[in-house]
Amino acid sequence: MTSTQPFPPSLVQAIDLAVRKLEEGGVIIYPTETFYGLGAAVSNSAALKRLAGIKGREGNKPMPVIVPDVETALRLWSKVPEVARLLMHRFWPGPLTIVLPARPGLPFEVAHTGEVGLRVSSHPVAQQLARRIGPIAASSANLAGSRERTRVAELDRALLEAVDAVVDAGQTPGGPASTVLRLTDGKPQILREGTIQRALIEACFVGS
Repeated sequence: MTSTQPFPPSLVQAIDLAVRKLEEGGVIIYPTETFYGLGAAVSNSAALKRLAGIKGREGNKPMPVIVPDVETALRLWSKVPEVARLLMHRFWPGPLTIVLPARPGLPFEVAHTGEVGLRVSSHPVAQQLARRIGPIAASSANLAGSRERTRVAELDRALLEAVDAVVDAGQTPGGPASTVLRLTDGKPQILREGTIQRALIEACFVGS
């Protein structure tokens, strides 16, 4: 499914329900450009805490965030080097999470290190959710220590029973997870090499 294709009625209903649950402080399962993810509105710290509890996620690992567009990302970061703008232009929407200093006031669960990891998803469902609800957490929909899933039918039953809504859009692309890139004073540190390979990222720094 691409962003230019209309959603079937059943998927529209599932997205509408997910938006309502997110607005109410709920936790959902939704598709991304790699795997299915657990999501909660970043504006709701209690929902983020609940998400971490459902997943069994370590409290010292900040959650990455999906934003609807570059403009939102720029508002959530306090410092954005020029190379970050180049990377956003080159790889967004897509599976590149960029970690930069966070603006003050973001929830502990996404920014307790003083930084926040953001990306614009290329999956049309994730895009629509972020456009309608604002930034959403993007933790993979698996129990801590287990592998990621590309189909709702493969998800752990305990996860399915714990969340408030599930948006089933069929199989996601899978493959490697999103690449996570930290920029410190404009210098790259790849925290996780995923779909976007190191060489493609390093090419953006040549001459920068």
